[in-house]
Amino acid sequence: MVHVRRRQFITLLGGAATWPFTARAQQPAMPVIGMLRWGTPATAADELPAFLKGLSDAGYVEGQNVTIEYRWSGSQNDLLPVLAEELVRRRVNVLVTQTTPAALAAKAATVTIPILFSVGADPVKLGLVRSYNQPGGNITGISALNNVLASKQLEVLHELVPKAVKIAILLNPDHPNAGSDESDAQSAAQSFGVRLETLRARNERDLEEAFAIVDRQRVQGLLISPTLGDSPDRVIALAERHAVPAIYPWRKHAFAGGLLSYGSDRTEASRQLGLYTGRILKGVSPANLPVWEAVKVELVINLKTAKTLGLEIPPTLLARADEVIE
Repeated sequence: MVHVRRRQFITLLGGAATWPFTARAQQPAMPVIGMLRWGTPATAADELPAFLKGLSDAGYVEGQNVTIEYRWSGSQNDLLPVLAEELVRRRVNVLVTQTTPAALAAKAATVTIPILFSVGADPVKLGLVRSYNQPGGNITGISALNNVLASKQLEVLHELVPKAVKIAILLNPDHPNAGSDESDAQSAAQSFGVRLETLRARNERDLEEAFAIVDRQRVQGLLISPTLGDSPDRVIALAERHAVPAIYPWRKHAFAGGLLSYGSDRTEASRQLGLYTGRILKGVSPANLPVWEAVKVELVINLKTAKTLGLEIPPTLLARADEVIE
């Protein structure tokens, strides 16, 4: 029989009781993603699930082996630098941004934490990366190039209302992409022999005034710039009230009641952003991840809105549509 002294037994028992807690304390902390976004959770309802799907495909599930710290700026871009600094102080493992202002705010906040962006403009021209194939530094991401689609959107709108001689583009002048949006649309308007007006809106009051100008100047068609942001409800309601045919940048706008949408497939872009985030968490450097270009675009037509406006959609346009809402 083996005899163990009482003191030895207590020591052994105490060691056994505390071992699981010691081991748990030594386990690595769960990685943290800092998500910096314009808008609200509601405005990201079509993109966030796709991002989480991409993240899951890369091996990370929120709440299981990764934590996500969300920061939303609402409609206030000037909050983004403050929120970016907050996430940097939180020492997140990677900063994931959506929209150009969010990406620029993150870039200004850190040169060490990996940053991923999803932007609708050329990230090289924006100064985010050195090149598409070799981003360099601590930042890479997804480029949808929505700002260069203004000419194609104008072409679609012109096909719908071929007799229109005055069309306007509605944009947020404070957005970094506003200038390129306007110049692209202006070039396209000249090629179609259409006069293009620029309407600027920073807030709700500006929107009301912009649509008042639509009435006064008898604007016959409207391009809604992606610089206005993700929340379409107010613009769609005003376009309906003022009975002006409008084309929007994303499919969510057509499903929310907008007449037409023509833009990149943001669901796939968001999934790719999730995949890239997983690769960063596994140790891949942003400098070695080429910028992923979203090349697929979608044309969505809302026939119910067309009927409300008294418009007949040309068969050629219907044939090109990726989706028709009846």
